[in-house]
Amino acid sequence: LMLLDLRSVTAHLQTAGATDPVMTGKRADKLVDAIHITANKNTIPFDPESPFVTSGLRLGSPALTTRGLLEVDFRHIADILADCLMYPEQESTQKDCLTRVLQLCQRFPLYPHLG
Repeated sequence: LMLLDLRSVTAHLQTAGATDPVMTGKRADKLVDAIHITANKNTIPFDPESPFVTSGLRLGSPALTTRGLLEVDFRHIADILADCLMYPEQESTQKDCLTRVLQLCQRFPLYPHLG
């Protein structure tokens, strides 16, 4: 399980560390990519995993704030990420996560003036 306390985030980039040896940064990166969330695996201090695998996942917010998302929307994203990473084997949960991401994208289009 990746742990991230969103109440203390003060920067536009945040790294979450894995406390579950099965959920590596590499695996988490692939899972969130499948639901159209861009992140990347990242080493954490004293990381027991190799730099190719890692124990961390790095998330950024600049693209989301550019689209107009607010704090409440980031809470929805945190819920989506939690569901995605806590239930990686449940196909129905993964599909639901993707649907929720796509709904957010529709609410906050990248180029609203083209639409």
